[in-house]
Amino acid sequence: MEEIGEKYDVDVYYKENIQTMHDMQEAVDQFVQDGVNLIYGHSNIYGEYFMSLAESYPDVHFVYVNGGESEENVTSLNFNGHAMGFFAGMVAGNMTESQQIGIIAANAWQPEIEGFFEGVNYVNNEAEIKFNYTNDWNNVELALKNYNAMQQEGADVVYPIGDAFSEAVLKEAEEDNLYGIGYMMDQMEVAPDAVLTSTIQHVGELYQAAADEFNQQELEGKIYTYDFKDGFISLGEFQSAVPDEVRLQVEEDIEAYIETGLLPNEY
Repeated sequence: MEEIGEKYDVDVYYKENIQTMHDMQEAVDQFVQDGVNLIYGHSNIYGEYFMSLAESYPDVHFVYVNGGESEENVTSLNFNGHAMGFFAGMVAGNMTESQQIGIIAANAWQPEIEGFFEGVNYVNNEAEIKFNYTNDWNNVELALKNYNAMQQEGADVVYPIGDAFSEAVLKEAEEDNLYGIGYMMDQMEVAPDAVLTSTIQHVGELYQAAADEFNQQELEGKIYTYDFKDGFISLGEFQSAVPDEVRLQVEEDIEAYIETGLLPNEY
């Protein structure tokens, strides 16, 4: 957001801990008084708020992520997480020795989950996948509780798909000499002995692209979806423990997916 402000020489304002519609109304009123005409809501929960406010603020364009509603001045930017989950699953399925793999999600609907299951099964149909979710993006304590239960049941690779708790889980995995898959950003530095690779969503770059389109009056009020081919999703650095043949196969399959739109199990 600061880079957007610098690029266009505009002021950038922030409001955090928006919990209710009243909080949202107050924040938007203040933004509008400050001359704001482009507002980002960094979660799908803002979709409902923005849809309710859109008609009252026709000169403001609202942008949020991973939602299914839009209006003339409300845009939803969606990451297709299925494929990145699939390729992460391929890595996990190749690296497990106990044949026990864990997923700790924030919500049961996250598309990465199904993709991860498919990716593991594509390379290793003997692996058992343990799954649980916190129903909360920010509940680090519950995520760690889920991790500990999976670790005690023999999981040796874990995929924590919640940006608020992935770092804590990966650090625990490193202490336990286990492996993990990073989420949202390249988390190799968080736990270098644990992180095999990361599923990255380049949110900052996507927000910049949306600001560019808005500045050019080309940002439409609709649902946009992005994947590997758009450059806003990628896998991160591979740890040296990942065999070259596994890394090369995953990279080759990603290139094929970008070209064809088909995952390896869909050929």
